[in-house]
Amino acid sequence: MKTILLLGSGELGKEFVISIKRLGHRVIACDSYNNAPAMQVADGREVFDMLDDHLLRTIIAKHQPDLIVPEIEAIRTEVLVEFENKGYTVVPSARAVNLTMNRDRIRDRAAELGLRTARFAYAESLQELELAANSIGFPCVIKPVMSSSGKGQSTAHNAEDIAGCWEYAVTGMRGDRQRVIVEEFIDFDFEITLLTVKQHASKTVYCWPIGHHQERGDYQYSWQPQEMTDSALMSAKSMAQTITDDLGGAGVFGVEFFVKDDEVIFSELSPRPHDTGMVTLITQNLSEFDLHARAVLGLPIPQVTLRPGASHVVLATDTSTDFDIVGVDRALKIASDVRVFGKPSTRPNRRMAVVLADNLELATEAAKLIKVENTQ
Repeated sequence: MKTILLLGSGELGKEFVISIKRLGHRVIACDSYNNAPAMQVADGREVFDMLDDHLLRTIIAKHQPDLIVPEIEAIRTEVLVEFENKGYTVVPSARAVNLTMNRDRIRDRAAELGLRTARFAYAESLQELELAANSIGFPCVIKPVMSSSGKGQSTAHNAEDIAGCWEYAVTGMRGDRQRVIVEEFIDFDFEITLLTVKQHASKTVYCWPIGHHQERGDYQYSWQPQEMTDSALMSAKSMAQTITDDLGGAGVFGVEFFVKDDEVIFSELSPRPHDTGMVTLITQNLSEFDLHARAVLGLPIPQVTLRPGASHVVLATDTSTDFDIVGVDRALKIASDVRVFGKPSTRPNRRMAVVLADNLELATEAAKLIKVENTQ
C-alpha cells in the first residue's frame, strides 16, 4: 500500500482519491481550508498554506509519501523540485509541475519547442500592460500567470478597458507573483481539451477530444467527443506528445487547444486531470481520474472505450456557509448522474456540482433544475 500526499483537495482531487482508494492505497488530502471535498473521502488531512515553503517541507517530511500529487496551482513548487532531488516521486514530475503552475513558464516552453501559440507578452504593472496590449493589438485576453478556473481572466476590447482588466487580474491572482500574460484574441471555431496519458513504460494514450464552453475564463459545460478532422486531431496529438514528453513523468495532462480553420493552436496545459474532463465520468469506461491513478501507480491501462456524453456545472450565486443544494431529485429524472462536490461554503460563480448526461441538451436542462439556496 502506497501513501499519496494530495496537494489540493477540490472536486477533481476528490474523484482522484476515490479512484486511487479503489486500488487499495492511502491518501492524505491537503488544502488551505478544512473539510475540502477530497478530505471527505481521504484517510487523513492537513490544513495549511502550501505557498509556505517551511510548512510544505514539514508536511512532506511528516508523512514520507510514496507519491506527491499536486492538484492546485498555489504551491511552492520549488520545494517539490527539492524533494524530487531527494528521491521522492512528484506527479507527473517536479519539472512539469514547476513549469505549468505558471502560465508564463509553460507558454515560453511551448514556444521554444516550436508549438503554434497565440502571440503573447507579459506585464508586471498597469503601465507595462498598456504597452503590451498596444503591441499585441485589440481585442486581447489578459489573465494572471498564476490562477485557476479562469480567475482574473478578461478581454480588453480597447485601451479604455486596460485599467479594469489589470485590477480584475490582480484580484484573481493566486500565489505571490503580480504578473499577467497578454494574449492575441483567437476567434476560434472551437476549443478542445486533449487528455494525454503518459505512462512509465508504455506508449502515451490519448482520450477523444473534449469540446467545452467557457465564461469568465471558467468552464461551464463540456462534451465528448468534439468532432474535428483527422488532420487537426493528428496535429493536436503531435503537439501534446511533444510538450508532455518534454515535461516528463507519468499521469494525465489536460492539454488545451484552439482550432481555427483546421489550424490547431496551443493554449494551456495542466499536469493533472482537467475540469472539462469531468465529462469522462460518464463517457469513458475509465474516467480521467481512473487513468491518472493507473498511470501514476504504473498499472496497465486497457483500451479506453467511449460513449458520447456531456457535463454541465452548477454554480453558486451568493456567499454563504449555510446553504442547501436543491433540485437534485428533479435533475436525476433527466440526467444520468449528479456529482455534488461537498464544498463547505459558497461564493458567486463557485462550482458546487456537475451534471452528467447523454448529451448537452439534457445536461443543460438538468443543471437548470438544481439551485444553491442560501438558508441563512
